[in-house]
Amino acid sequence: MIELKSVPLDYTCNKSAEERPNLYYAIIQPTTKEEIFPSKTRVWAYSQETHNEHIKQKLIYWGKDGLARNPSFKRYKHNLKNQGIVPQTFWSHEYAGHTDAARKEVRELLSSSSLADDFITPKPEKLIQQVLDIATNPGDLILDSFAGSGTTGAVAHKMGRRWIMIELGEHCHTHIIPRLQKVINGEDNGGITQTVNWQGGGGFRYYRLAPSLLEQDKWGNWVINKTYNPAMLTEALCKLEGFTYAPSDTFYWQQGYSTERDFIYITTQNLSHDQLAQLSDEVGTDRTLLVLCMAFRGKADKFPNLTVKKIPKQVLSRCEWGHDDYSLKVENLPQAPSKPGQMELNL
Repeated sequence: MIELKSVPLDYTCNKSAEERPNLYYAIIQPTTKEEIFPSKTRVWAYSQETHNEHIKQKLIYWGKDGLARNPSFKRYKHNLKNQGIVPQTFWSHEYAGHTDAARKEVRELLSSSSLADDFITPKPEKLIQQVLDIATNPGDLILDSFAGSGTTGAVAHKMGRRWIMIELGEHCHTHIIPRLQKVINGEDNGGITQTVNWQGGGGFRYYRLAPSLLEQDKWGNWVINKTYNPAMLTEALCKLEGFTYAPSDTFYWQQGYSTERDFIYITTQNLSHDQLAQLSDEVGTDRTLLVLCMAFRGKADKFPNLTVKKIPKQVLSRCEWGHDDYSLKVENLPQAPSKPGQMELNL
């Protein structure tokens, strides 16, 4: 004997009679024979033809006593794809896990049990799996702005999703990185590992945010942050303009590139017409150069291989150049060093 379970669903939709006039019609209550109309601001979810098919297939539910004034639609679990459940506001712990299991998952991953106790209510991997299964597909990008113990990233990785996690707390180092390393190395045997047959693999990059480009000086003026040296300022402006920061050892004016023939040069100097002419000659006819400077004299459009702009207003207009010698001399930059705290794992 097979037991068929159904869950009644709302028979209306969030459309008005004006928007969907074909969905505003009378339904006959089978017990009372009364004509039932939907609200004019929320009409039936199905056309009259589809509703007639529902009647034939006995998919209309009128309450336990059959006297309900509003119908519901019977959705049978065996008709759902991927063995899912009808969307509802409550998920049982059998379906989505529970906090106790989540704490055990974290405790098994971390060497110190005291670290596991840092999170009183971690989310079980099973819960995150169900959410991602409903809302995403393999290869999608998952953003978790409050990474916590790293559960979302770990589950997304095991499910073949890409992910970005953001965290300000020190547990980024004590919890998240060790957890993800075990996921990648195939040393995490808990959570959904067995369910999705996770064997390990992949990698991740770890970045620290740079300090703010601007800060207030003792006069209350917005100035370039003292921690920014010429190379850091140039790299920041390259990013603003969509260039890759890559200073050349050969040409002082090649501080970044967007293509193999398009380069950027950044200086806090005021450039004269003669300096622009010299730049144009060095760049040549088969390359282009975006020049960002404090100011320039002469007509820049005389040089077809140069695009000359003042340093972006969103930076320059809010800065006082000169106080405490903030006027940086940006030229002949060294190769970009690796950033402290940046980790790249590709296993």
